[in-house]
Amino acid sequence: MMKHDLKRGALLLASATFFTAALNALQKLTGSRLPALEIIFFRNLFSLPFVLIIASRTKIVLRTHHFQGHLLRSVIGLISMIMVVVTVTRLPLAEQQVLSYTQPLFLVLLSIPLLHERPGLQRWIAVLIGFSGVVVVALGKGLLNTGAAGSVSTIIYLIALAQGAVGALTTMQIRQLSATEASTTIALWQAILMTVMTAAPLPFIGIMPGLKDALCLVVVGAFAGIAQVLQTEAFASAQVSAIGPFAYTGLLWAALIGWLGFGEIPGIAMLAGALLIIGSGIWMLRHDRPAAVRTAVLGTVDAAEGS
Repeated sequence: MMKHDLKRGALLLASATFFTAALNALQKLTGSRLPALEIIFFRNLFSLPFVLIIASRTKIVLRTHHFQGHLLRSVIGLISMIMVVVTVTRLPLAEQQVLSYTQPLFLVLLSIPLLHERPGLQRWIAVLIGFSGVVVVALGKGLLNTGAAGSVSTIIYLIALAQGAVGALTTMQIRQLSATEASTTIALWQAILMTVMTAAPLPFIGIMPGLKDALCLVVVGAFAGIAQVLQTEAFASAQVSAIGPFAYTGLLWAALIGWLGFGEIPGIAMLAGALLIIGSGIWMLRHDRPAAVRTAVLGTVDAAEGS
């Protein structure tokens, strides 16, 4: 039976969200100078040793009968990572983080056509509350106006929102693969395939990074790996339903790093929208079935990582 150490699990999960927020800040720094695919290549390359550390705790297994499933999961995961780099480069860190928390809401919507589930009334109420938070954030930025001045920002916000949907799709693929594949096998194939896929175009689009950017790329990969280790340890330490809300501490870290590092100060509308979105996620976390809860919480953390 799994041990239950709430304090340890909560601390580990909050620490994982810190490293995720920190790597997003580094991606923001390098994203204005380097192609997104180059950043993602180094992120996956330097996170691979940490994935191997996780896998070595049980047994490193690469053999699979579902290679196409791993390939599809990695392609969609790569699209999600590209969206994250594009949006963190152009949006305040806290706002990008808030919009990434829509992933559990999209999980509910996608579960209908893909898993043939029938969400209950509480889940539909949570979805409506969550997306009302998105509208509040949009109103605060004037994004619902059609003027040309806000057109570029509107597109970026839509990409950030779409990343929640793409992230939800990758989470559902993990859920389907987990029926026959070990979690370490899924993580290993993801790291390997994403590294290979992003390495292929580098000779054509890659830019030689300076010393500062090169160091950032190494740290991005290390932080991604550390976050994954901490997340794994957190969910091995305590029940998901108990520590799940601590996944939302990522907003605090993103707001703090954005303020201290980039001078970004969250507005009232963003904070109000965040309360609605996070509140809806916690509501689902407290009332859903255990299997659905685990998927939603892991999806929330994965959304911030862009995996």
